[in-house]
Amino acid sequence: MNHRDGTLTLAPGSKAAGASLYWQQWSPDDDPKAIIVLVHGYAEHSGRYQYFAKHCVARGYAVFALDHWGHGKSDGTPGFVPDFSVFRDGVDQLIAQAKQDFPDLPVMLVGHSMGGLISASYLLAGQDKIAACVLSGPAIKAAEEPSGVLKAISGFLSRFFPKLGVLALDSNGVSRDPKVVADYLADPLVYNGKMGARLAAEMLGNMTSVQENAGQISLPMLLLHGGKDSLAGVEGSEFLDQHISSSEKQLKIYPELFHEIFNEPEKDLVLNDMTDWLDQQLATRGA
Repeated sequence: MNHRDGTLTLAPGSKAAGASLYWQQWSPDDDPKAIIVLVHGYAEHSGRYQYFAKHCVARGYAVFALDHWGHGKSDGTPGFVPDFSVFRDGVDQLIAQAKQDFPDLPVMLVGHSMGGLISASYLLAGQDKIAACVLSGPAIKAAEEPSGVLKAISGFLSRFFPKLGVLALDSNGVSRDPKVVADYLADPLVYNGKMGARLAAEMLGNMTSVQENAGQISLPMLLLHGGKDSLAGVEGSEFLDQHISSSEKQLKIYPELFHEIFNEPEKDLVLNDMTDWLDQQLATRGA
C-alpha cells in the first residue's frame, strides 16, 4: 500500500480563502479501479481512517481524505466554521486533486456523520462529479429534533456569539468498543470541546436544506446506519431513502451498532457491505 500526504489551499472565493487543508492518499501497488473520497465527521480527522483505507486499498480502491477546516492538521478554529460552504469547498478541491492524480477513474464519495451532511449538501450542486455515494450515520436529522425556540436562539448566538460553545457530544456514543472510545479521547487531534454556536446553526440550516431538496439527488446511494446511534438520528438515513430520487438506492441499518459503524466490533462486516456495493456500481457502469 502506498501513502502520501500534502496540503491544499482553499481557493479565492471561499469564505476561508487561503486556508491550508491537510490531506492524505492511500493507494494499491497496482493501478486502482476507482477513487474513494472520504469525508470525515465532526471533531475528528482523516488519520482515524487508516483501517478503513487499508480495507479499501486491498479491494483495489485509491482513498483520498482531508482534515476539514478547523479539524486535525488543517487551519481553522476547532468547533467553529465561518460558513458551512467552507467544508464543501475543501471536498471539491480534494476531488479535483484526486481527478488530477487519476483522471480516468470514477469517484465514489463516502461521508460519515457530519461528513455525511457535508456530502449530501455537496451532491445538491456537485453530483455530476460523483459516480456513487455512501453515507455512514449521516447527520441529516438531529438525534433529538430542536424546537423552534432553540432554533431561534441558535440563530441569534450564531450571529452575535459565533464561537460560544453550545453543544457537547457524548464520546461514549462513538462505539461499543471501549478501546475505540479511549483512543478517541486520548487523540490530540480530536477536538473534545463544545461545538460553537455558528457551526451548530450552520449544521441545522444545512440539515433543513438537504431535507427540503433531497429529491434533487439521483445518483446511486448506499445508506448505512447503526440502529443504536445516539449522535445522529437513524431517521435521517430513513428520510433520505424515502425522498432521494435515485433509482439505485439501499438502506442498511445494523440494529445493535453505535455511531461509528466503521469502528464497531463488526467493522469488517460493514466495510465488506460497503465495498461489495461499490463493486456492484462499478460493474453496472462497465456493463
